[in-house]
Amino acid sequence: MTEHTGGLTLDMMFEWLEKMPVPEGYKTEIVGGHIFLTPQRDTHWDITIDIHEQLRAKYPRKCLWSDVRTDYPGRLNGFASDVVAFTGGTHRDIEFVAEVISEETAANDYGPKKDAYATAGVPMYLIMDPYTGEWHLHTLPKDGTYRGAVRLPFGEGVDLTGTVVGLVLKTDGFPRD
Repeated sequence: MTEHTGGLTLDMMFEWLEKMPVPEGYKTEIVGGHIFLTPQRDTHWDITIDIHEQLRAKYPRKCLWSDVRTDYPGRLNGFASDVVAFTGGTHRDIEFVAEVISEETAANDYGPKKDAYATAGVPMYLIMDPYTGEWHLHTLPKDGTYRGAVRLPFGEGVDLTGTVVGLVLKTDGFPRD
């Protein structure tokens, strides 16, 4: 069954956005056909770059993305995920996605984006929440949902040693909002 999108495509929507005066320092995403402009704060960037740098121990630079448009299953989902790790030289082989919560779009990261990542079969989806000082790791995607979840405070490492990522992400230096 194909969802009616009124003739809109993600490419059309992003072309419109490219012509709009999006303020500097804002990230643009389309989630379920809705456009979100999110300000990127220092806290957000500090956590994002820290995760990226830690993943460099395992992934070559060309297999790590930050804020690069990737289309996901569902109605008009074009995300610019904070950190994406993939193999095989193509974004179709995504092994890990991390999102750092922004107050304005937290509901997307905990809801429709999590569902889209699970539907796409992304093995590990990590949410970093500087407002609660916690991280949430979602694993075991099946039928559009994650069946495994771990939630711990910043300071506790994200143990990915038993996964394809094969390392522990340290969170003890992560800032809070």
